Amino acid sequence: MSRHSVRRHLRVEVDAYDEAIRRFIPGYEAMLEAAAAEIARVAPKRVLDLGGGTGALAEAILRAAPGATVELIDVDPDMLAVARERLDGYGSRTRFREASFDDPLPEADAVAASLTLHHVPTMDEKRRLFIRIHDCLRPGGVFVNADATMPAEPGAQEPVWRAWAAHLVSCGIPEERAYRHFAEWQEEDTYFPQEVEAAAMRAAGFEAEQAWTEGPMVVAVGRTRGLDRT
Repeated sequence: MSRHSVRRHLRVEVDAYDEAIRRFIPGYEAMLEAAAAEIARVAPKRVLDLGGGTGALAEAILRAAPGATVELIDVDPDMLAVARERLDGYGSRTRFREASFDDPLPEADAVAASLTLHHVPTMDEKRRLFIRIHDCLRPGGVFVNADATMPAEPGAQEPVWRAWAAHLVSCGIPEERAYRHFAEWQEEDTYFPQEVEAAAMRAAGFEAEQAWTEGPMVVAVGRTRGLDRT
């Protein structure tokens, strides 16, 4: 995966990211809480946060799973610098690595990603990534992916884009600018249908389901064998 820059991609400065992302993403806080809750269900010791960004998902996981250590992996050093500051109070429960999630993944109990895997441009590449994630997980581990999806049919896409634009408008962004944002983001982003993402998870060996959804945003969960469902 090529080097990704939030400053270039979203047209916002890194220190403004946390405020901007709430205007861009419907249900952002609820999405993170849902993802963290699914991670906490397996009582993990080691969690990998792929594309950890400013540490918002990592912080939600650290709160929800008090026995966990979270390792943030990101290619953007500016984002990791913000995450280090944000998570400073968690001490030894955090690790930071400037790297791509295409690099070898260490063994873990859980793998999480939030608004990052849409940077994988093809489904073939995403399938291979899902396999590597599955293979790095210990028995009973879980993979949680919080991200945008989009129906395959153009006719079904239109109301999803419209609802997404309505969220941006409700946050003070003019509708015309909202659609320009979408066009800009798609220079680097690829949104696949929910059912295609789920099929790729199952092909990698996961039991796949959705834990949460709002508009185009989905928290998809891949469970490995041995998960305690109590």
